[in-house]
Amino acid sequence: MKISIIVPVFNEAPLIRRFLQQLRERAPDGEIIVADAESGDGTADLARGLCDQLVISKPNRAIQMNAGAGAAHGDVLWFLHVDGEVPMDCLPEIKRFMDDPEVAGGFFRIRLPSPIVYRLTDLFAHYAGILLRMRCGDHGIFCRRTVFLDVGGFPEVPLMEDVEFFRRLQQRGRVICSPKRIMVSPRRYETVGPFRLSAAYGLIAALYVFGVPPGKLASIYQRICCKKRHPE
Repeated sequence: MKISIIVPVFNEAPLIRRFLQQLRERAPDGEIIVADAESGDGTADLARGLCDQLVISKPNRAIQMNAGAGAAHGDVLWFLHVDGEVPMDCLPEIKRFMDDPEVAGGFFRIRLPSPIVYRLTDLFAHYAGILLRMRCGDHGIFCRRTVFLDVGGFPEVPLMEDVEFFRRLQQRGRVICSPKRIMVSPRRYETVGPFRLSAAYGLIAALYVFGVPPGKLASIYQRICCKKRHPE
């Protein structure tokens, strides 16, 4: 079973080399594909030599991930963010789940750093995600290549493309949560403010459940957080 790891990036020069070096150490058998959104800070050049393929696409995270998946050779596709640290033995964990033909895919728990507000946010988001049947890209969603093609990949929308994809994935079979943790950087919380960002996430999740379109959600996010979002 071959696993292809797709990493969408945009202007991630400070993080890309360390991330890819660690990913190679912890997932030595994975095919690593970096999907760059025409970065202007040299991210693509820094990634060369540390990944198996470099794909350049338009600056939209869904388009990037779909482009990376289109270039992949693996039986399983694993989508990661560059500001996360994958756990040890991550590939054997994925393979163990995917040996069950009834499993369409899965994801990992996440862990934020030690300040209590981050841990509380992590805990609340986990159980809210179970209740609302929602997971975001930070969780390292993985799936069978055949299922990815069957659901049409990630919808090319301004926001919540990962949540919508996750919901479609659940309609194709079992989706397993690994107890292993991806350590996630708190940089968004530090930039926007932990309470402000947590409130924004909660509001957007609620509005999404009630059918507010992704374009409107993206606009609300930008207004609340007072900062231009990573191109999605």
